[in-house]
Amino acid sequence: MALEIDGMQQYPERIKVSLVGTGSKLPVSVLILTYNEEKHIPRAIRSVQPFANQVLVIDSYSTDRTVEIARAMGALVLQHEWENNHSRQLNWGIDSHQITGTWVMRLDADEYVTPDLAREIAARLPAVGDNVSGIYLNRRVHFLGRRLRWGGMQPMWILRLWRHAHARCESRWMDEHMRVLKGETIRFRGDLVDENLNDLTWWTAKHNGYARREAVDLLNIKHGFAQYDDLGAARPEQTKVRRRLKDAVYSQLPLFLRPIAYFFYRFFFRLGFLDGVPGLVWHVLQSLWYRFLVDANIYQIERMARRENLEVAKLIERDWQLK
Repeated sequence: MALEIDGMQQYPERIKVSLVGTGSKLPVSVLILTYNEEKHIPRAIRSVQPFANQVLVIDSYSTDRTVEIARAMGALVLQHEWENNHSRQLNWGIDSHQITGTWVMRLDADEYVTPDLAREIAARLPAVGDNVSGIYLNRRVHFLGRRLRWGGMQPMWILRLWRHAHARCESRWMDEHMRVLKGETIRFRGDLVDENLNDLTWWTAKHNGYARREAVDLLNIKHGFAQYDDLGAARPEQTKVRRRLKDAVYSQLPLFLRPIAYFFYRFFFRLGFLDGVPGLVWHVLQSLWYRFLVDANIYQIERMARRENLEVAKLIERDWQLK
C-alpha cells in the first residue's frame, strides 16, 4: 500500500531497498526520540540517509503516523513508555542492544543534518583515529523562518556523534548533554539544524512543561536533594563555562530579576536584535518569558513547602510526579 510522505506517493518497498544497500554507507546508527513527530520525522531520516546504515527510532507510543512513516523509510522502531526524562529515554535506546553501528549519532526529531555535514561525515569519519571517541557538531537554530546568528546563538557546540559504548547521556532534568566516558573529542565543521515546524501555541505549551524541569534543576542547586552527573571528559569548554555560569552565577541572582537581566544580556549586549523580528520573538519567549515562568514555579513550590512544613524534594515528588 502506498504511503504519502510530504505530498508524494512513495512505496515502502522501494524506500527500504534504497536504504539497505551498503554502498557508501558508514557504520553509523542514528538515534531519534519521537512522540507525534509525523511533521518532522521524514526530514530527519532523509537527512542522514546519505551516510548512516541504521536509523533507530525510540518512540513513546505516538498516536499519529510517526511510526508508520519511520518504518516505511527503513527505520527500526522501538517503542518505550516515556519516563518523563530525555536522558533516561535516550540511554534506554543506547542500552537496547539494537545498535549495529560502530558510531552512534543523536538526532532530535525536529533537527536535520545539512548536506555539507552529511558529506563531511562521509569523508572524514572513516579516517578518525582510534583515540577519538566523540565528535562535536555545531547546532544552528532556525526560528520563524530565519537562522538565528546573534544573541549568543552561535556557535553552539554539542556532542552528537560518538563511538558506541564510549558515551552516555547525563542524568539531569534539563540541559542534559552526552558525556564522553573515555577517549578524546574533535569537531566537525558542518552544521546540524534545529528547525521546529510547529506553531507558537505548540512551542509555548512545550516550554510550559520544560519550565517545571528547569525549576527542579535550579531548586536542586539550592537545596541539593539529588546527585547529578558532572560533564566528566566532555568538551568543549563552552559547555562547561555555561554550566558553571548557571550554577554559580544565574542561580544566585534574585528571582524574577534574573530573567529580565538575562534578556537584556542576550538581546542587547549579545546583539540579538540583529536577527530582526524572529530574534525579538525568540529572546522575549526563550530568554524572558520562559525563564520568568521557571522562577514562578520555583516561587510557588518553595512557598508551598514553607506553608506545609515539607522539604522541597518531598513536595516536588508529591505534587509534580517527576520520576
